[in-house]
Amino acid sequence: MINNETELLKQGLMLPVMEEFYSIQGEGHNTGKAAYFLRIGGCDVGCRWCDVKESWNANTWPLTSTDKIISNILQCPSKAVVVTGGEPLQYNLSYLCLKLKENNIATFLETSGSQDLSGEWNWICLSPKKKSPPLQHLYTKADELKVIIYEMCDFKWAEENAIKVNQETILLLQPEWSKKKEMIPLIIDYILKNPKWNISLQSHKYMNIP
Repeated sequence: MINNETELLKQGLMLPVMEEFYSIQGEGHNTGKAAYFLRIGGCDVGCRWCDVKESWNANTWPLTSTDKIISNILQCPSKAVVVTGGEPLQYNLSYLCLKLKENNIATFLETSGSQDLSGEWNWICLSPKKKSPPLQHLYTKADELKVIIYEMCDFKWAEENAIKVNQETILLLQPEWSKKKEMIPLIIDYILKNPKWNISLQSHKYMNIP
């Protein structure tokens, strides 16, 4: 990477884009809504059950002009964009958010919270990971807390995180996809006993859409 690209990346004027596409949000509180999805390459967490491990190495994905990304987003009918990864907060997202706000595009962030927050967001989905827990200040920024349930001890992890977010934060338990048949009944039973929680399903996978 030449020095100029390094500086542009630092300023958030270029980003390593793995993929970008127009689809329907398949999980979390905003399930069912149309949005433009921007998946940024690079991850500092590396969950063993991650379903997009190919996103981890940022060097795999070409640096793309943020202005070009914004231009692509503006061509879509939906006035919403979901920024995900990898871990998107590894990068400076202030410029991206600023320009999207100027164009009345709602911004939705999917993050593990392992890195400092940049950019202004309409909605933040915090999905904490044990390997690299969220930074403390990210908890109070979360609009929804989405905890992946892979094994029984994850329920305890969910509760440990729930006490750190705001009272208004939506609490979600989501089964890890490969263990959904085993975990969905357990999640249902847990929510019936602890109704502050809601269930999140990866409905886009059931519908076979991106």
